[in-house]
Amino acid sequence: MKSFMRLAGLAVAIAALAGSAARADDKLTIAVIPKGTTHSYWKSVKAGAEQAGNELGVNIIYKGPLKEDDRAQQISVVEQFVSDNVSGIVLAPLDEAALVRPVREATGKKIPVVIIDSALKGTVGTDFVSFIATNNHLGGNMAGDQLAKILGGKGKIVLLRYSEGSASTEEREAGFLESIKKNSDMTMLVDNRYGGATVSEAETASLNLLDQIKQADGIFCPNESSTMGMLLALRQNNLAGKVHFVGFDASAPLVAALKAGEIDALVAQNPTKMGYLGVKTCVSAIRGEAVPQTIDSGVQLITRDNLNDPDVQKLLAGG
Repeated sequence: MKSFMRLAGLAVAIAALAGSAARADDKLTIAVIPKGTTHSYWKSVKAGAEQAGNELGVNIIYKGPLKEDDRAQQISVVEQFVSDNVSGIVLAPLDEAALVRPVREATGKKIPVVIIDSALKGTVGTDFVSFIATNNHLGGNMAGDQLAKILGGKGKIVLLRYSEGSASTEEREAGFLESIKKNSDMTMLVDNRYGGATVSEAETASLNLLDQIKQADGIFCPNESSTMGMLLALRQNNLAGKVHFVGFDASAPLVAALKAGEIDALVAQNPTKMGYLGVKTCVSAIRGEAVPQTIDSGVQLITRDNLNDPDVQKLLAGG
């Protein structure tokens, strides 16, 4: 009898373990697809997504192209996750047009897609469930207004753009130019050159603009890689801190350059919050809950004057 009871107890234990394993296997799986995987910005997005995954008890798979100009690779990643029938997708499209088709394919298979960071030429609520991003036009306005303030409303300006087809940076560039044009004594020396997808490419593009940079009173770059590439070029030519410079994003090296006086201001996003809200919104959609069609994840101008403010420090710490 005792042997029977021990066997019965063992059977119950095995059944319980099997049930637990089955429940674990039934966990939702959310694919998080960044524009690229090298910049620190996307590492913050990943941290936020994983935080939400831990809180909600869902699996997070983070995968994207290495470089932010590899449209074919990002499309392939989306298609693979659709084929794998993941529960949902959180995507930062590196091209507003090229990613429309694979996103529609996901939606057609009843896989909810949340777009983050950069817009897609689709219809929110139809092609994807929600769009979560910085107000990029406002961020560009903030950069332009700050540079105009620093220069007293007059001077020659160099804009190093990021990459054609990137909706987020195109909106920042447009916002920046809009603010600069309010000042009749400010002129654009350069506004049609692109830095490319990496720091190295942006550094090369900046070096190719050296003659114009030496004439410039102010510079604006619209993302982490373009800002860092320009900074390296300025350092190489003993110009860092001698020409006024406003950048975008707040990686540790850029914040260090701000502290050192090599950069005058940074327009900071909240990539951790963006990744976090992307996963939370996707899970809510999967569970049939109503979700906002658009969510503003916030933008902040950081200068040496407000660098130590609690809200700024919280943002820089991933809050």
